Amino acid sequence: MAMRENSLLRTPDFWHKENSKRCYEKAKEFLPGGVTANIKHFPPYPITMKRGEGAYIVDVDDNRYIDLLMGYGALALGHGHQKIKEAIEEQFQIDGTHLFGTPHEKEVSFAKRLQEHMPSLEKIRYTNSGTEATLLAVRLAYAYTGKKKIAKFEGHYHGGFEEVLYSITPTISEAGPGENPHPVPESSEIEAGTDEDTVILPFNQIEDCKNILRRYKDELAAVIVEPVQGGFIPASRSFMKQLREVTKELGIVLIFDEVKTGFRTGLQGAQGFYNIKPDLTALGKVIGGGFPFGVVGGKDEIMMESSPNKGKDLFDAQTAKQAANKSDVLFHSGTYNGHPMILAAGHATLDVLEHEYHDTEKRTNQFRKALEDMFSAYGYPMITVGTGTIFSVVLTEKERLINYRDFQKTNLQLRKQFDYCMLREGVYTKPLNRYSMATVHGDDVIESILQSTERVLQRGGLSPIRDKE
Repeated sequence: MAMRENSLLRTPDFWHKENSKRCYEKAKEFLPGGVTANIKHFPPYPITMKRGEGAYIVDVDDNRYIDLLMGYGALALGHGHQKIKEAIEEQFQIDGTHLFGTPHEKEVSFAKRLQEHMPSLEKIRYTNSGTEATLLAVRLAYAYTGKKKIAKFEGHYHGGFEEVLYSITPTISEAGPGENPHPVPESSEIEAGTDEDTVILPFNQIEDCKNILRRYKDELAAVIVEPVQGGFIPASRSFMKQLREVTKELGIVLIFDEVKTGFRTGLQGAQGFYNIKPDLTALGKVIGGGFPFGVVGGKDEIMMESSPNKGKDLFDAQTAKQAANKSDVLFHSGTYNGHPMILAAGHATLDVLEHEYHDTEKRTNQFRKALEDMFSAYGYPMITVGTGTIFSVVLTEKERLINYRDFQKTNLQLRKQFDYCMLREGVYTKPLNRYSMATVHGDDVIESILQSTERVLQRGGLSPIRDKE
């Protein structure tokens, strides 16, 4: 059946944000492509923001939006939460500085608090981003096992370093057979031969995964996985259970990348949701109150690969002389690791989430149900996909998605146009992104979003929708 002509499929004619356009043109004089991160760009030009407060952000043209992006999920308490402001001010006032460059007590108190929520974090190292966290986790697995290949899943993103910059958004024609995906590079200038060290696995297809893992068992240091792909497509419980069993059987380190799911798929993260104890976990975003922050935690014997007591301080010549073989030592350092101001913000974030997370998750589920009912009432095939306080609106006739290839067969173009129309209504997310709910998304805010959604659906004529074959 042919799809009816509708306004959402036409290029939006409302994109007149003169100050954002001016900012973008000026930015291109100084910044490659006018942005400091490729993810911030979308056509015809990204919206430049100047202020955020609670559930709202305001752009340089003075347009006000309800924010559903929330820093790609980092802002679990919304913008400028008073508790975080107070924690930062108190830290500065009491400590007298924002940076020691030495050990300090919050490094221990925050680690203890994380461990209470995620017991798998037997030892912890701090980093400055989720990418740094996943990179350190992979290096720890290399050091611990002595092996130099890793396996990642098709459609999963783990940051911007070479071993994991494969098969994140491959075309289906490039990606190879579904049961044995090919490694497809996602960036130029990836070192030749890296693809030989990165094995691609099919998500939620456990028998195919087992076949591949057994084939490479003597070479694989680790399997790294987003337990909830992209923050919204969950693994089945059976898949996660069997993945844990087979990696343990084969002596392969299992790394949970919980940068998106940590404190969003429950306070115990995805590992609590699945009742799985990974060998290593990478965290970020939420736990630093939205500041640059990351954590790697896991088994004592693996984490101790990074202990300075094992080898040497790279910058201490005397210790370096004493090291029998520097290649036996995993060096990890960073002036800002365990930044006291960020850990103060992290404590404040946990203070709030420990009291308000469950209510936020309850409102999220009610919001999802209201959206599904509304789309259905207007005859539009749609499902919401996700867990905890993050989910995505997926325009499809399917009842569920299991992996990246399923998602690519949904009507992504129509979802993108829907997002542009929601921007016109004053509801912000980067087109095609998941929705990240915050504690400040109260009933009144959700009602406003639903009213905007209904106005878009009344105008749009979205159905019938046909998935791609």
